[in-house]
Amino acid sequence: MTFVLGLTGSIGMGKSATADLFRKLGVPVHDADAAVHALYRGRAAPLIEKAFPGTVVDGVVDRRKLGQAVLNDAEKLKQLESIVHPLVREEEENFLERISATSPIAVLDIPLLFETKGETRCDAVLVVTAPEDVQRARVMARPGMNEETFQAILRKQMPDSQKRARAHFLVDTSRGFASAEAQVRSILACLAGRPGRRELLKRV
Repeated sequence: MTFVLGLTGSIGMGKSATADLFRKLGVPVHDADAAVHALYRGRAAPLIEKAFPGTVVDGVVDRRKLGQAVLNDAEKLKQLESIVHPLVREEEENFLERISATSPIAVLDIPLLFETKGETRCDAVLVVTAPEDVQRARVMARPGMNEETFQAILRKQMPDSQKRARAHFLVDTSRGFASAEAQVRSILACLAGRPGRRELLKRV
């Protein structure tokens, strides 16, 4: 009966903080980035080393070296995605199976949700957003961040305006924590009792 809500947003928009609000309110969240981190320490590591020699150190993917290898090369990035995305989707399916009997709503936290057509696996999509100046200030305050890296990341992400146009729900994080939590609570109230696509398919 689980209703699957896709959660996404561009860098610096407050997506992770919004995911934490759902967790705080008792909603299970599958974090695609966390799944990738775990895979980089596990079964994805030998596959990535084979494709990108020298990017794995002591059995763990060195994200900095891997980033240098793929960030500005579309073909190499596509090759990496072909290795990692199927493994992440398998983890996602396992998560949904585990919580299906007990959770009426689940969140899939996927940074590149639209870019990877992940919205097709969701019943609705929430986009976390903020004004451009707020986004820039947050990102540029991160350790080691510079303009070149910021722009490279933005190039591989769908523009925020396009994401907002495709969203069922929005959370604006520029107005503070209390406002964001109120928006999340409102979304959960709206979704209460709605059957997910999986449940509807079971009824057919």
